[in-house]
Amino acid sequence: YEPVLNQSMEDFANHYGTVVVPARSARPKDKSLVENQVKMIYSRVFAPLRNQQFFDIHTLNQAINTCMLKHNQTRMQQKPYCREERFLSAEKSTLDELPSERFELKYYAELKVGNNGHIYLQRNKHYYSVPFTYIGMKVKLIYTRTMVSIYCKGKQIAVHIRSYRENTYTTVAEHLKSEHQAYKKRSHETYLARAREHSPEFHELMQVLFKRARYPEQLYRTCDGLFKLKRDFPVEEFDKACKYVLKNKLYTYYFFKNVLENGIANSEEEPLVKDALPEHVNIRGRAYYASSQPTLCDQSKDGLGAQ
Repeated sequence: YEPVLNQSMEDFANHYGTVVVPARSARPKDKSLVENQVKMIYSRVFAPLRNQQFFDIHTLNQAINTCMLKHNQTRMQQKPYCREERFLSAEKSTLDELPSERFELKYYAELKVGNNGHIYLQRNKHYYSVPFTYIGMKVKLIYTRTMVSIYCKGKQIAVHIRSYRENTYTTVAEHLKSEHQAYKKRSHETYLARAREHSPEFHELMQVLFKRARYPEQLYRTCDGLFKLKRDFPVEEFDKACKYVLKNKLYTYYFFKNVLENGIANSEEEPLVKDALPEHVNIRGRAYYASSQPTLCDQSKDGLGAQ
């Protein structure tokens, strides 16, 4: 009695200001008019064109329009008018203008606002900011190909242009207020204090990390990952990794994790050639290939293996 429409179909109907009335379940007669129209289009459009060959979409559409015009101007059975006359006399005057914007397919998701004041859209691996008063609350995300809208309890709280850059942030300055720590469980000062208690190397790494970001809230997840690595690896290896990362200036969680797991910071780089080879007559230089005269190696009985 109350069929539920597909959400995308309902959005399409709302966009164009129309109504979709679903047919009843297991009632074939409800679909008879539609099925009959499909049959007529096959016989009056598809059949006359089935043996013709078209080389572009415009020519095909022009041929279809010609067949459709003939179909609409054909007198209906048991009716004193054709379809075109009925449309012009009774329906055309009731039509509204089409929307100025074309319909875009919408996608839905329910997410929780993180402690850094952002929600994470898994589909693009991208973060979008939300006003800090909604931290920890469930929000509804409606996004299209171009826009991202965020709602909480039916109220729109944020709008962003959709970004397809992975592992980056789209942040509105008004959404993040670092001085309002009452709405947050953590801050960059907290992370710096915890790093200082561990070691000077880790504290220096944290300082450099927060200086690189425009908003410190964007680095909270990276900091959580670094502190987890600190618990999983010995102190000496972790401090060496901090020095290695600072030296190479690659301040990402994945690089830091790779350094620890592969022991890159513990291995000292050695020169490929420790000592220069001594000069002797068995070494062939440019002169050997430029000159046709034999060398001492060629004159020896054992060749290169003589010495």
